Order: sequence, then C-alpha cells, then structure tokens
Amino acid sequence: MEPVLQSFLTGFPVLLLHFAVTLVMLGTGVFFYHLVTPYHEFRLIRAGNTAAAVSISGAILGLALPLAVCMATSVNVWDIVIWGVVTLLIQLLAYRIGDALVRDLPTRIESGEIGAAILVVAIKLAVAFINAAAVAG
Repeated sequence: MEPVLQSFLTGFPVLLLHFAVTLVMLGTGVFFYHLVTPYHEFRLIRAGNTAAAVSISGAILGLALPLAVCMATSVNVWDIVIWGVVTLLIQLLAYRIGDALVRDLPTRIESGEIGAAILVVAIKLAVAFINAAAVAG
C-alpha cells in the first residue's frame, strides 16, 4: 500500500497542475474564439438563439478535444502549452473554414438557422478529431 500512496502523493500535484493549465488554455481559446466571431454568442443565447448555443457548444468541444489529448500525451506542462497553442490556432482556423464554406454564416447564426450551426459544428469537431490524432501521433 505504501508505494501506491507515495505514487499518489507524487502524482496528484502534477495532475492538478496539468488540469489547471489545460483549463486556462481552454478558457483562453474560448475567449479568442469569441473575438474572431463577428457575433456575440452569449448575448444571442441569452436572447434565446439556439443556433448560437449549438455553434458555441461545438466550438468549446472542438477546442477541448485536442487540448485533452495534449494533456494526456504530455511529458510536462510546457508540452501542454506548446502543443495546446498549436491546436487552439488550428481550431480557430476551423471556424474560418466553416465560415468560408457556409455563405453568410454569421448572419445565419444570428438569425437562428440551426442547419448552418449544425454544419459548422460538424466542421469544428471533424477538425478537432484530426487535430487531436495528429497531436497523439
């Protein structure tokens, strides 16, 4: 039992540090995502816009997935930070890809078009899965 307890006492602070760094990076990614979108999802959600809720939910999941893989495969905190920044930038580009593929995406999200929101979520999540797999190697 002693080795198990010692392992826990050694590893738990590292787990907390990696978890906290990854959560901060996720929050930062959501903040920057909010800056690159021409509409304000949270304001739209408060007004009852389901398409905005679907879109931001896909963005949060799309940002979290590769960050989770970064954390799972990391050697240290700097590994999480370096690869996390790369994955966040790729995910922010995924929004731009979706915007280019779906004509007038901001207007369609603002007007509550669920179809456009679902398509852009699929693009964000598809890129997130590929992004996460690339990080995992």
